[in-house]
Amino acid sequence: MKRLILMLLVMVAFAATADAQGFLKKLKERAVNAAENAVTNKVDKETNKAVGDVLDGKSKTDNSGDAADATDTYDPQAGAAKSDFVRGSAVMFEDNMQGEQVGEFPSKWDLVRGNAEIATIQGKTCIAFLADDSWISPLVKGGIKNYLGDVFTVEYDMLYKQKGGADPDVELDIMHESMERDHELFTIQHHFHYDRTGVSCDYVRPTEQSWDHKEGNSRADEVACVNDGRWHHYALSFNKRAIKFYIDGKRVINVPNAKAGAGWITWFVGHGTSENPVYMRNVVIAKGAVDLYERKATDMSAVEKAIAETGKFVTNNILFETGKATLKPESMEEIQKVADYMKKNPSARFEVQGHTDNQGSDKINDPLSQQRAEAVVKALEQLGCDPFNMRAVGKGSHEPVADNNSEAGRAKNRRVVFVKK
Repeated sequence: MKRLILMLLVMVAFAATADAQGFLKKLKERAVNAAENAVTNKVDKETNKAVGDVLDGKSKTDNSGDAADATDTYDPQAGAAKSDFVRGSAVMFEDNMQGEQVGEFPSKWDLVRGNAEIATIQGKTCIAFLADDSWISPLVKGGIKNYLGDVFTVEYDMLYKQKGGADPDVELDIMHESMERDHELFTIQHHFHYDRTGVSCDYVRPTEQSWDHKEGNSRADEVACVNDGRWHHYALSFNKRAIKFYIDGKRVINVPNAKAGAGWITWFVGHGTSENPVYMRNVVIAKGAVDLYERKATDMSAVEKAIAETGKFVTNNILFETGKATLKPESMEEIQKVADYMKKNPSARFEVQGHTDNQGSDKINDPLSQQRAEAVVKALEQLGCDPFNMRAVGKGSHEPVADNNSEAGRAKNRRVVFVKK
């Protein structure tokens, strides 16, 4: 009896094992079939999509090798999402070229040199730069040249298709009101010469006395594909000292300290032709700019902050007896602040400049300003500063920062400037 029961148990176990193996085999076959069907469906979908694209005139790449890469196509919403650019709050000038007559010069602009006309491309009305050395400027407030100020933004769209021959030179030029072409306060240069193109910025540093000596340079190479026959969006922000420039929402230029004093703006195109033009549209100039970056430091003195930002400290709180180089007692508080900075930065060297207003002749003011600068240097030396790091320079009344026709302006011109060298 026990033997019979044992044989039955063995037969049941064998049958169960066989059933399990059969089940696993069927499960494996189903998985293989499902995988094959998924691959077949994916291939069919991609094939159908490719055929549809061909029928619709679309292709992953065209004969010129330009990839249909979404990152190279301007999308205003996508650009806004990844960019810190903010248009100024008060629009000074705006031109979308709508209502303009093709073949005419754009009505909101002035021509200085070359040739530019209203054109249409890809169904959009725009300005076409049609000649070598073309230079145009927006007509803002009747054509005055001091409308930009120290906080502003500029936006525009451009299209260019590389067709061989000489590539164009394109510049966005920010001018001081007293300057003319080729003497810019700072320049944004577009470089169209490679598959992945770039931009550069030449700018006047804040310590420069002139308005066009552009020693500063910032460059961004291979940052975007902008010579592909598509519209791309460009944006500039200037805030007191900071230059920021964007392509399709991506910031590519970030200059922390440049000279202020912008007056007017121009666009320049070199090597443009009617067969190989550069197109521009949607120009907006506005007051306001991207917020100025400030280092979060509560212990930074006014002297240290000014020198860190501009390379100099300007003060009207160092006072002298009228017509003399004798320091007034209340001046020592300000001089102590400068002394504290110099002792904290013992390797820093300074030009200590004395400036006067225009009351009196140069014969009197020039030596007086020198004597006043020397008096400040002597006071700093007495407070423990190294005289080797200071050089007194009298500027007289030759570099005013305000109108000498008012007492308030003359008070601003009577100043001491510590320029870091």
